Amino acid sequence: MAKVTLRNLRHSYMPNPKSPEDYALKEIDIDWADGGAYALLGPSGCGKSTLLNIISGLLIPSEGQVLFDEQDVTQLVPDKRNIAQVFQFPVIYDTMTVRENLSFPLKNRGVDPATIAKRVGEIAEMLEVTDQLDRRASGLAPDSKQKISMGRGLVRDDVNVVMFDEPLTVIDPHLKWKLRSKLKELHQRIRRTMIYVTHDQTEALTFADQVVVMQDGEVVQMGTPVELFERPAHTFVGHFIGSPGMNVLPCDMRDGGAFVAGQNIQLEGPVTGNGQGLRQIGVRPEYVTLGDGGLPATVRKVSDLGRHAVVEAVLGDTRVNAIIEGATPQQGETVGLHFKPQQTRLYTDGWISTEAGS
Repeated sequence: MAKVTLRNLRHSYMPNPKSPEDYALKEIDIDWADGGAYALLGPSGCGKSTLLNIISGLLIPSEGQVLFDEQDVTQLVPDKRNIAQVFQFPVIYDTMTVRENLSFPLKNRGVDPATIAKRVGEIAEMLEVTDQLDRRASGLAPDSKQKISMGRGLVRDDVNVVMFDEPLTVIDPHLKWKLRSKLKELHQRIRRTMIYVTHDQTEALTFADQVVVMQDGEVVQMGTPVELFERPAHTFVGHFIGSPGMNVLPCDMRDGGAFVAGQNIQLEGPVTGNGQGLRQIGVRPEYVTLGDGGLPATVRKVSDLGRHAVVEAVLGDTRVNAIIEGATPQQGETVGLHFKPQQTRLYTDGWISTEAGS
């Protein structure tokens, strides 16, 4: 296990980058504690796989350092970094049995047979594949093959970091939750440093203690799942996390307050910054209620999801979602929108610009 530090890291695929736009990764500084579970979350092309490849040693960064336990490993090749990696598609030997697949990383390092048998038995039990140990891997279902691929990454007890690159991409949706739960359980039992790359917010939020949200090669916010949901540092985080995502409404600032459609909107706390830039209000659908008064909006659609409904209303040219329980309005009906003040924030040029309320 290892503490992972990324220091002043930047990377460009161009030979002579000159501007920030030339970099696939802008400057990144991150500290991941020894034994933690972390996720890199963002849309395709945001730089998360590039960052993973730099940590693994498949790429040498244009600038900056990668450190394991304060030791600079930036120039080390992958097999010198003592890492394990699980990819999108299962990496196993179809002609071998499950037992042979799990044993291979240890045999390759000259581990004695007794230790191999013990470790393989422990990992097989954790993965719930003990009854499959003597089956040939070619006959396994895709989810079982990915379990074995995970097991190959976890069977060694000397790895610094275990990295997962979109490991559930090829798994049927109804089986994904099982593997997500199993992976979380495995981390809690073995406490290895794990880094999980995904574009799926559900995978990231259910697995990781800390999630790094990336956009256009930059780290937009790093925090716990609760922090990212409750107080997005940027409107992108608010949009990307949550279903539906955070409502973002244009507003005017005057007389020390924020106004939407001519009405003063109570914010979570004092406004920060110099007052320059694009101003917007951000509030999650969970904190929007319908009632008398408030901001008048027209209901465009109601989606009944069982335990609650999502009401989509239009305020001027802006769509606003509200998650409600109980009776729902009719399409075309005029409703009053109310925002919970403690969860209503001001954003300037996308970045949060209110202080948290006490």
